[in-house]
Amino acid sequence: MLLTAWLCLPSLFAQSSGYLAAGEPAKVAGARNAAVQAKIPVTVKVGYHVNSNTPSDEYLIPLKLTWLSTGALEAGAVAYPKPSLEKYEFAEKPLSVYTGNFELVANFKVAANAPTGPGAAVGKLRYRPAATKPATSQKPSRSPFRTRCSNAGGLCRRSALIVSETARSPA
Repeated sequence: MLLTAWLCLPSLFAQSSGYLAAGEPAKVAGARNAAVQAKIPVTVKVGYHVNSNTPSDEYLIPLKLTWLSTGALEAGAVAYPKPSLEKYEFAEKPLSVYTGNFELVANFKVAANAPTGPGAAVGKLRYRPAATKPATSQKPSRSPFRTRCSNAGGLCRRSALIVSETARSPA
């Protein structure tokens, strides 16, 4: 028996504050008890950065992908890329950040009792965008939201998600 899971993360640029976009990962499939990975492409807007999953100071908000619902999948660890240590004029010491394009890798195990057919995982990506240089006119992003997949080519038939964005006002 094979379970096919769709982890849909449509572009968040059009419906978000515009600082970060999570792309749609490829469909993953696996037999019961099999390990599967979903690569989630992420893009941070030019001129901005987000704190890494291991920020330099405890008061900084880390990038964090969490799962709200995984259906027939058992969530495993999320693998984050190696961050950059960047020195910005507004910070006393280098910050552990992500910029540009990178991938998050979500690890799952297909449950032993997984039904056959499509499934979906629902997650939330939390981050805090900041301009790499201080600016005087930045629009804050205060409202969490959900983005849902459309029924394109049979993918995400059940409006699966999946990542909702929780952004804090840019620094």
